[in-house]
Amino acid sequence: MAQKIFSKKDFTKTHENEYQLEYSAREIGGGSDLIVERLTEKGIYETLQTPLRRSDDKIFIIWDQPFDGRILFDH
Repeated sequence: MAQKIFSKKDFTKTHENEYQLEYSAREIGGGSDLIVERLTEKGIYETLQTPLRRSDDKIFIIWDQPFDGRILFDH
């Protein structure tokens, strides 16, 4: 599996007071096989069930607050 590391500062705040990461389907695939993991204070990744939104060629990962983590995906 491929991975993409992200940090808190990569999130943008939406009008609905949520935070989102934006990727194109070309970057991370279609979204059906995505695994989102948050980096804990102990340096261990924990798997999250995050809401995804799709629009055109974009995939948005939504959460209530920004966090450091990674996305695992088949590419």
